[in-house]
Amino acid sequence: MANVTRGGGIDLGGSMPSMPNFRLAGSRLLQLGLVILILLVLLWSTTSIPTGNVGVLTLFGRVTGETLPEGIHLINPLKSVQKLSVQTQSLKESANVPSNEGLILALDTSLLFRLDKNMAAHVYQTVGDNYAEKIVEPTLRAAIRAATSAHSANALYTNARELVQTQIQEELTKELAPRGVIVENVLLRDVQLPAMLKTSIEAKQQAEQDALRMSFILQKERQEAERKRIEAQGIADFQKIVAQGISAQLLEWKGIEATEKLATSANSKVVIIGNPKNGLPLVLEPR
Repeated sequence: MANVTRGGGIDLGGSMPSMPNFRLAGSRLLQLGLVILILLVLLWSTTSIPTGNVGVLTLFGRVTGETLPEGIHLINPLKSVQKLSVQTQSLKESANVPSNEGLILALDTSLLFRLDKNMAAHVYQTVGDNYAEKIVEPTLRAAIRAATSAHSANALYTNARELVQTQIQEELTKELAPRGVIVENVLLRDVQLPAMLKTSIEAKQQAEQDALRMSFILQKERQEAERKRIEAQGIADFQKIVAQGISAQLLEWKGIEATEKLATSANSKVVIIGNPKNGLPLVLEPR
């Protein structure tokens, strides 16, 4: 039953629940949304450039010319980052190239290169991130052909390899440095000649080695003959000097000395020697 209060109001038998504070809840939701928005903006504005890379910035597809080094950076969230490696890269090329005689050689080459970080934006704008395929490979092939065509097949197989490497590296440096690519080294891994030409070159080299060995042997024999001649001349000179210094008196004196030594030996008692010149005997008795 409903109760009638003294003031004329009607008591419905219980109290009504309080209404929620929508204004406070809306304020908290707005704050949370702002925090989330700020975090998203920071997330979109933060970029990380890994070790050995540079970041090229673009705005709506246009290269701005700015580059970022390694590390974490805050950027305009409307800008994009293209990461390019500046580490050393290796490019292997196997090509059939001509010598100056027109012979075809199989040449295996390795190129070590890297992107110039100061020109990374220019390379990305003018060539793209696949610059190795677009400019490095064709330039390497052209440089190899230009270098090998200036030498004979024999020279390429024997003593001109280092010269060819140097020529290829110089040509690549001249062509690629203005395009933003640094050439570090060029290596000739292998040179393959036609089988018949290779056999003839090896036979020629063997003949040259045999000739050098024979020349060495002859030189050694000539030196040995000269040594023996000098030794014989020394012996002859010694004998000549000795013969000039020997006289009859010296020989007689030496005979006396030898006889005296014989007479003083333990088994000798009396030694009598006749003198053929004066007939007088020479008698030596031990003491």
